[in-house]
Formats: sequence, structure tokens, C-alpha cells
Amino acid sequence: MNISTLRNDIPAGIVVFLVALPLSLGIAQASGLPPFVGLLTGVIGGIVVTLLSPSRYAVSGPAAGLVTIVTAAMETLGSFSLLLVALMLAGALQLIFGLLRAGRWIALVPGTVIQGMLVAIGILLIMQQVPVALGVQGDASLKALLAEGAELLSPASALVALGALLIMWLWTTAPVKRIPLARYLPGPLVAVLWGSLAVVFGERWMPESIGAMPRISLPKFGSAEALGEQLSRPDWQGAWRNPSVYLIALTLALVASLETLLSQEALKKLKSQTPAPSPDKEMRAQGVGNMLSGFLGGLPITAVIVRSSVNVNAGARSRISILLHGVLLLLCGLFFSDALNTIPLASLAAVLLYTGYKLASPALFIAQWRQGLPQFIPFILTVSCIIIFGMLAGIAIGLMAQLLCSTYKSHRNALQLSCYDDHYVVRFHQNLTFLHNPRLQSLLAQIPDNCVVIAEHDNADYIDPDVRAVLADFGAGAAERGIQLSRWPVG
Repeated sequence: MNISTLRNDIPAGIVVFLVALPLSLGIAQASGLPPFVGLLTGVIGGIVVTLLSPSRYAVSGPAAGLVTIVTAAMETLGSFSLLLVALMLAGALQLIFGLLRAGRWIALVPGTVIQGMLVAIGILLIMQQVPVALGVQGDASLKALLAEGAELLSPASALVALGALLIMWLWTTAPVKRIPLARYLPGPLVAVLWGSLAVVFGERWMPESIGAMPRISLPKFGSAEALGEQLSRPDWQGAWRNPSVYLIALTLALVASLETLLSQEALKKLKSQTPAPSPDKEMRAQGVGNMLSGFLGGLPITAVIVRSSVNVNAGARSRISILLHGVLLLLCGLFFSDALNTIPLASLAAVLLYTGYKLASPALFIAQWRQGLPQFIPFILTVSCIIIFGMLAGIAIGLMAQLLCSTYKSHRNALQLSCYDDHYVVRFHQNLTFLHNPRLQSLLAQIPDNCVVIAEHDNADYIDPDVRAVLADFGAGAAERGIQLSRWPVG
């Protein structure tokens, strides 16, 4: 580290902090937990995981993609304390994955399944946050909102959410991008500031409607004991005999590891590092972070590509920028709770709605469709099955669908029949097994009498005995049909 590095890292750390602050608060709120939990998770990810991570640019913290898993787990387990046990077990599993060098297996997960998982998370996030953005009180779901309609809505919350969405859209337009200040003030932060200003000034002009608007509630910390009282603890006694704890731990470990490693792969395209960060070391760092987060009462931690890309684009040169963002989150939670308590939940919901839309953009569906049915079918199955059956079941079904589609496509292309006048060429593009027999028999049946048949089998190092039997049968009857064989692989 030197002065020139600090000149780049300090501004980058401030920008990352400005992006992470509204997301950390919103993710905790969307998970049904106090906003302080989101800040705590951001601090652990920004400081502890960063010190252990091999990457100089990857920013870790609470991820919007895990909100749906956390909320479903809370419903299943019935308490946050049991979820913390599952999170600690998930961290231990990630640590084991890293020690077993399982990071390299990320390459086996098909892109269609990964994309389908992200889209499903985006859709679930939108479904979950629409009622919050519209000011629905309590735990009313989107289904209840559609059934009861306008009776549940808060016009003030809806206006704040709509304004926040408009601001984030404007921040992506070319005229705003050309404004120098806009480069240092992220759209989500401006959207949250808009919500705070609406609350501060709206309480003076419309106290009845604005005063009743749900907002963040952060406690004040006058001492270390007050801080300790806000930390939840895992309930080990109630967890051991609950099988759901272990299933949720496995789900968290797999999805958090997947999102972390995918973020690392995406980060490589933005900023190269020499030597490249080890995925196994990264998994170990994430495992330690999640174990600590579970112990202290935080949320699941992953490396997040949005914050990581902001870090790189802001000019970061070392991990000092990430550590600074973690320290700023800590100071903000300890000393600026009054300012944060002016933030309405509707503006945080808008930030997450915008995040969900980016994850599940219609353009992604169009792009998958254009790749053909063998890609689109596993993608849409993954999306729909995650929404209907849950994360692990949906990913498993998507993997199976991709395997079947790839196998079918591979078998269709393994054999090819070409015709040149009275010459027919049978090409073997790969090794053949008994599964290729139906395709082979179909092609051989198309060959007419009195012709020349040439077999090109240089690419097939192995031909299954069952396939050889089909070829032998065809060869045995070739002379009677006036068919001349050339380079036939069996005598």
C-alpha cells in the first residue's frame, strides 16, 4: 500500500459504502428482520471476509438473491434463532467445500440453470416487495393485495416508491450519466434520500398520511451492553432434532457458494488479477464469514457482483476500499441511527424491486428463447420450479432437464447421413453407445438399394458391441441389395 493506492481506494470505499448502505438495510427489512441485522452482516462481510478473501476487489455482504431463501426458512423453522444455527452449519459446509477444493466444480453447473435461478430470485423478490412498496401493513402477501385491492394501499407509500423507481431509472439514462456528481451518488442512494426527504418535509405538511408511513427502526447504542442486547444468538438446543435445519443449511451453503463463485467469474471480466483468486480460498473465507454471521445474529453472506463492479469502476486498487466501506457501515449503524430512521420502507422496497427487475428482465427471457428449445426448456423449468417447489428442488429439476436436453441434442448430432448422387456417407462424430442404436437404425433405413455407402468413423474411438451388431446386420444384407460398402467399421 502507498499514497497513490489510498488516493484511489478512499473514494472507491466511500462509493461502495453509499451503494451498500441502502441495500443492506433493504435486504434485512425484506427478510423480516431489523435493519441493524443488515448493517451487521455488511460489516462482517466488509471486514472479516475481506481480510480472508484472496480477491482484492470482491465485496461481500448480504445478498438480495438470498432474501427469498431466508424468508422461506424463517417460515419453515419458526424462529430466527434456528435460522442462525442453519447459517452456522452452512458456513461450516462452505469451509469443508473449500478444504475439499470443490470450487472447480462450479464449471459443471449449466449457464441456463444459473440464469434461471437468478431470474426466479428476481421474480420472488418482486412478488415479495410489491406489498411493501404500496404500504400494505402487516404480513399481507401479494395474493391478499390482489384480493382486497385498494383497501390495503397507502397512497403516500406508493408515491414514495414510484418516485424512487423513477429516480433509479433516470440514473441509467445518458443525460444523467453525463453529470459528474451522478457518478459518485449511486441511484439507489438518491432514491433512499428522496424517501427520507419526503418523510421529513411530509410530516410537516401531511402529518396524518406521512406520519403513518412504515419506516426503518434502528436502536440507539449508548453502551457496549446495549449493542450486545441487539445481537441474536443461535438456538442449538432446538436445532439438533429438527431435520429442516440441515436441509436449509445445505440450501444456503450451495446457493451462497454458487452466487459467490459466479460473482468471482464475472469479476474476472471486469478486472484481471495475477495470480487469479483461488475459488477454494474464497469459499473458505465465505464459510468463516457465515459462521461468524450466524453466531452474532446476521444474515447469509456472499460476494456480490453489483457492489464488486462498483468497487472496480470507482477505481479501487486494493482491498483497503472494501475494508473502508465495512468500517463506514459500522460507524453509520452506531452513531447515525436517527438519520437512518427517517428512511421509509417504501423507498427500500423500490430499491429491491429495481434489483429484482434487473435479475428477471424480459430481455433475459428473449435471449434464452433465441438460443433454442434445448436451452430455453431447462431455463424456464428452473424458473417455474424454484417459484413453485423451492430453491433446491428447482435447481435439481433444471439440472435434470438440461442433462436430458443436452443428451438428446448430443445423440442427434452423433450420427449424420449425407447423400452425393448414388453415394451415401455415414459419419460418426463421437463414440457410440447402445443409446445411439435408434438413431443409427433410422439413418440406415433411409439408404436405398444399388448405391455406395461410405462410413467415416475416425472420430469414434469406441463403438459399443450393440452398435457393432446393428452395423454387422446391415453389412450382411448389403450384397443382396446391391449396396457396396466402403470403410465399414465391422467385417
